[in-house]
Amino acid sequence: MSQELEAGGDALPWVDPLAFTHRAIEMALADRTAAKVHSGWVFFDSGLIDAVSALDHRTGQKRLGALDALHRYHRRVFLAPPWPEIYVTDPERRHSFEDSLSEHLRLEKALHFLGYEVISLPKVSASARADFMLAVLAG
Repeated sequence: MSQELEAGGDALPWVDPLAFTHRAIEMALADRTAAKVHSGWVFFDSGLIDAVSALDHRTGQKRLGALDALHRYHRRVFLAPPWPEIYVTDPERRHSFEDSLSEHLRLEKALHFLGYEVISLPKVSASARADFMLAVLAG
């Protein structure tokens, strides 16, 4: 998003939400391709499910199931719950906390629909969350 802002582009959620969503899908696919060279765990912040779920939500179409079948993630998905105590807006995150809560609920529903095991991250420090994730994956 910072590149789009710097370039004065329109693919921003508050300017052209559909263009933004299509760009997010392109980036998620590129991230998945780039991750194939790594042999260990690779974690994605947001990603293809989030972007396609948003596109389906905005257009009323149902692409998520078909796309997920081609680009499946690990069966366990970690999801960070909305956390009002640390939520802030900035030039790249302009939506309200209420909007982020709605988005979280939509994404959680989509993940369950696709058969993922959704694991909610605890509201602790970033390093404690990383330790939690690694412990879950090791078990």
